[in-house]
Amino acid sequence: MASIQTERRITRRNAMIGAALSAATFTGFPSLFADGPQSPKPDLHDVPITGQAHPGLQPFDLMMTEFVRMHRVPGAALAVSRNSHIVYARGFGFADVESKRSVQPDSLFRIASVSKPITAVAVLQLMRELKGGLDRRVFDVLPAADWLPPNYDKRLSAITIRQLLQHTGGWDRDKSFDPIGRPHQIAEFAKHPLPVGPDDVVRFTLTLPLDFDPGTRYAYSNTGYLLLGRLIEHLGKQRYEDYVQQHVLKPAGVTKMKLGRSSKQELAKNEVHYYDSKHREGPAVNGPQLGIIVPLVYGGENFEAFEAHGGWIGSAIDLVKFASSFDHPAASKLLKPNEIATMWGRPAGLAGKDADGKPRDVYYGCGWDVRPVKNGKNGKSANTWHNGLIAGTSAILVRRHDGLNWAAVFNTDSDHEGNVLSGLIDPLIHHAADSVVKWPAP
Repeated sequence: MASIQTERRITRRNAMIGAALSAATFTGFPSLFADGPQSPKPDLHDVPITGQAHPGLQPFDLMMTEFVRMHRVPGAALAVSRNSHIVYARGFGFADVESKRSVQPDSLFRIASVSKPITAVAVLQLMRELKGGLDRRVFDVLPAADWLPPNYDKRLSAITIRQLLQHTGGWDRDKSFDPIGRPHQIAEFAKHPLPVGPDDVVRFTLTLPLDFDPGTRYAYSNTGYLLLGRLIEHLGKQRYEDYVQQHVLKPAGVTKMKLGRSSKQELAKNEVHYYDSKHREGPAVNGPQLGIIVPLVYGGENFEAFEAHGGWIGSAIDLVKFASSFDHPAASKLLKPNEIATMWGRPAGLAGKDADGKPRDVYYGCGWDVRPVKNGKNGKSANTWHNGLIAGTSAILVRRHDGLNWAAVFNTDSDHEGNVLSGLIDPLIHHAADSVVKWPAP
């Protein structure tokens, strides 16, 4: 999914929430709206809130509570760090609407494509011992004979690891299609019954012609990140999930993140339930109910095979801990300073500049959307972020140049008008953060 922070879409309802925040900042939060026929006074007590309250951080409480209520969101969580210390972590609404189980600050959510920065960090770590680093051709590292089929598009052999990270490898789902959504076709190709795994998806993708020459432009590619997952397993000499947990998440202080499961019966302890905004159903392509009609969020999508591009579950707190690992590059336990700079570096060619050679205001680095900021605070020179979207899930992770990091996660994807939640919440969190007068001491 393309960057949605750049769009700054604010619906009428979000504009109302933003205006209320501004007013509340100066009036002690008396109520969100004045009484009136077009501005009903909301009851904020109908949204359960968990986690520790901080009087100075009421802008976040106010914004999140009203957002959940007005956009009819079942459940959400928000965590915020400042100067590498988590200062805010609260849950809103219901993890399970039917049982009225409340979202907790540490509830686990599917994070969809917010998985990509995590995969990118693992790749950057493994490049340290690889001659040629990111500019090595992928199939000079992965055994080409084991992966490339007969009569493959010869341009595949030119794809570099950097191009996979920056979505310039040559696949364009808008021009052709996204193979992750074709499990039945992939199973037929693989000559085995459903389910199909990440290896199957990659092998099927490699039989297809590329949509453009590698390195010439940007086009978001989920299967490119699945291929990076295979690279991690090859170089790390262990399963993708095990490598990431051991070398990326654990050093960041994250111990409960894991690859999620599609079936409702196999959800993790403390994981939320999911609510597809479109209430879609279909035959299960994964999980114990294979072939039976199920909700799309519980087996109708091939979630287990999302893996390196979108398969992780974690809490908002987990994501903020991960993001905070790069606040002080010299002290990072995940990457060296030059590797962090590479992660957010501008890609070459049209991915980083327009046709006239002017640097783009926003570009995709290695696993992150990047917006350079002039005169950034605390030595930072960019805002970096990633969002995620699948049926029943919307998520966003943001690192701001002023030392703030935050993550918001939801157990549905869009509101009743079809607006993606991560796009709606993004400007409002910025607004709430800017409304804080005094931050709590760490």
